[in-house]
Amino acid sequence: MNRKETGKMDLLTSKEMAKIAINALEEKKAEDLKVIDISNISVIADYFIIASGNNRNQIQALCDEVEEKLTRAGYPAKQIEGYDTANWVLIDFKDIIVHIFDNENRLFYDLERIWKDGREVNAADL
Repeated sequence: MNRKETGKMDLLTSKEMAKIAINALEEKKAEDLKVIDISNISVIADYFIIASGNNRNQIQALCDEVEEKLTRAGYPAKQIEGYDTANWVLIDFKDIIVHIFDNENRLFYDLERIWKDGREVNAADL
């Protein structure tokens, strides 16, 4: 069964996961927080959450907070990439993928442009 066939229940779970991740990022003062709903254009996840941090320590703290809060809620990370260098950390929770960038790499990779066919969602509306 592919992601498209799993139905509304998975999307509700994805929304809950996204809310938890967003709250964790906001608690640690993430900047330029964006949520992109990619559920209708990709099978890899339902949401991308993109945020920026000012330096390596903040980016790692953002990652740690998101991972801790979602793990406590029963959604452990499947994979974390880039933690040591902390210029782009990717945290894969299967249904949501969290990207935390430094400012330079966020501009360079420009995921918002690459995934422009997704629907940007106001975090408060989740």
